[in-house]
Order: sequence, then structure tokens, then C-alpha cells
Amino acid sequence: MKDETPARAKSAAPQPDPFLDTSGDSEEPAFSWLTPAGKGDAGTEAEGTSTAEGPSVGSSRVSSQADTHGPGSTTNPQAESRAGRKAAEAAAEPSGGAAPTEAAAASETVPPSDSDGSTGHGSSPVFKEPLPTSALHVRPPEEEVARRNAERESAANAKPVAPRVIQVLLAIFFPVVLLVLAVRAVTSPLFLWVEYNRPGFPGDGYGFSTDDRMTYGSYAVDYLTNWAGPRYLGDLVHRSGDKLFKDGEVSHMADVKAVILSTFGAGALLLLLGLIAVLYLRKRSRGGVRRGLFAGSIVTLVLILGLGTLAVLGWQQFFTEFHRIFFADGSWTFSLDDTLIRLFPGQFWIDAGLVIAGLVLLTALVTLVLTWPTRRRRGLLREEPAAEGQA
Repeated sequence: MKDETPARAKSAAPQPDPFLDTSGDSEEPAFSWLTPAGKGDAGTEAEGTSTAEGPSVGSSRVSSQADTHGPGSTTNPQAESRAGRKAAEAAAEPSGGAAPTEAAAASETVPPSDSDGSTGHGSSPVFKEPLPTSALHVRPPEEEVARRNAERESAANAKPVAPRVIQVLLAIFFPVVLLVLAVRAVTSPLFLWVEYNRPGFPGDGYGFSTDDRMTYGSYAVDYLTNWAGPRYLGDLVHRSGDKLFKDGEVSHMADVKAVILSTFGAGALLLLLGLIAVLYLRKRSRGGVRRGLFAGSIVTLVLILGLGTLAVLGWQQFFTEFHRIFFADGSWTFSLDDTLIRLFPGQFWIDAGLVIAGLVLLTALVTLVLTWPTRRRRGLLREEPAAEGQA
């Protein structure tokens, strides 16, 4: 769609130029808010002076301005009207308006004076109130000072509770871990081979040779530490085809296996916790590992010496009570011709007990010697030269 509206024709005649003569403009702005700060103040003072002079002066100023800007004058009419408006405003204000203002300003600037001529409070015009913390400069009684010093010293000398608890736990874990490791050393084919081949070990009166004992005994020892079921021992047979282990023997070995695996699991857990305790004490407590192991070695020696004394005084009673703790009555007693008794006679258990006690005792003694609290390990040799240097 097209717009067909006819366009306006342009005039060919020349257009007159606009009138831009600025010779008659005044320098005073057209509005009062355009007046600069300096000129505004001056104008205000002039207005105040004219107000003080009275309405006669204002009238004469108006008349003079009227004479100046007569009909034949070329002054800007905008400036004339503005000057007349200012004169009218000055004439309308009361003549005594400036006096109260000046008096009020004078009363505000002059501070009150005392009879002796001093101004304000004392020599300073600013009043200074005592600080509320001025009482803190008072020294408390000697008893209070002594009590506070004692509390600070006790707090500085107090040791954290957590490292001490960890040290106690490390001392408890140490003998248990040693005992489990010693039992693990005994339940191994190496100990079995040493025991069967050592001089003086009693032979089998029912026909097992040393090689037979080593072969069948290895099956029994391996069963205690593997994850096989009772068939691992129940399916073994003699050369004649008879079962090597009776059902009662297999059941007892299953009970022993449960106790052994539980003991090894607990020992592994305590060993892991002990390593964590050692790492913690190395970072948080100086000498904490040494103190924990030292206490643990003492506890281990006490336990081993106590149990060893009971075993020496009555081995058979000690062996019986030990089995009653872990096994039901009647499930661990067998005849002399049973395979378990032929493979593991009474002398075998005596030797196993001696090896376990010897390993634990030796390890505890070595730990005791290595962690003995000497002056050097306690850090006294480092503190003495420092004290001498300060003296």
C-alpha cells in the first residue's frame, strides 16, 4: 500500500533570518537558583542591609530603577522586572527582623561564664566524665592474686585427657596382640615340623610314622586357618579305607577353628587400632608411644608370669580349665587311639605353651628395655643445658 498524500510545496521565496541580538542581555541569571554561591550570599547581605534601612530606601531604589529604565532605555525588560520584584520583597520584610537573629546567634556562640570569669567546667570548655573502667586499675587482694596464679599454673601444667586415654588403650592392646601373634606362630606347619623332628618327642604307639604325622597333622593345622568346611577333615581316610578322623574329632576341630579365627580377627583389629594409637600419640603427645608400650610391656610380663606360675604348679588342671572356658564338657576328651591324640599328644601342648610364653616374654622384655624411661628419653638432658644457659 502506497501513501499518495500530496507533499507540501516548498516556497521559493527566501526566509528571513531569526533575530539573535544578545547586546541587551544582562549577566544576571534568569532564575535565582542559577546564581553562584558567592553572589547569592552577597545578594542576601545586600537584601538584609536594604531591609535594615527601611521602606524609604526601597522606595527610592524602585524610583531610581524606574527612572533608569525609562521608555527610552534599552535595558532588558526581564532584568527590570526582576529588580523590581526584589525591591518589593525587601520593602515587605519588617525592619527589625535582623536584630533578633543577630542576638540569638550571639547568645549561642558565647558560652556561659562563672563568676570568676572562667568558661565552662573548669579550664576546659568540654566536660570530661571519669571512665567506667577506672576501677580496673585497683589491685585485687593478695589472696585473690595467689588463687588466680595457682589456677593459671595448674591449667598450664595440666595434660590433655585424650592422649592419656590412648596410652592406656595401647597398654591394654599390647599383651593381647603379642599373645595372638604367638598363637599364630604355633599354629603353623613350621612349628609342626620342628616339633615332630626334635629329639625326645614321643613317637606314636599305634603305627604313625613321622611322615604320617607330618602329613595328617598338616591337614589339621591348615583346617584351622582356612575357610573350608568340616569335610576337609571328615573325608580323609586311612590306607585301609577307614575314616581318619571320627565325627567327634571333626566336631571338636570345627569348634577350635571358630575360636582360632575369632581370636585372629580380634588380634588383627586390635593391631590396627594400636597402629592408629601410635600415629595419634606421635603427633599429639611427646613420648606417648614410649609410655604406652612401656606400660604394656609391664602388663604383659605380669600376665605371663602369673599364667606361667599356674601352668607350672598344675599343668593338667590348667589345661582342663582352659578347655572348659572355650568348649563344652565332653566335646574335647578322646581316647588314646584317636587320631587327634596320636597326632597331638600331651607333650605337644606343653611345648606349644612354652613356645607361646617364651615368645611373648622375650618380646615384652625387649620392649621394656627399649622403652625404659631414661633421662635422655624423658628429655631431661635437653632441659638441663637450657636451664644452665638461662642462669
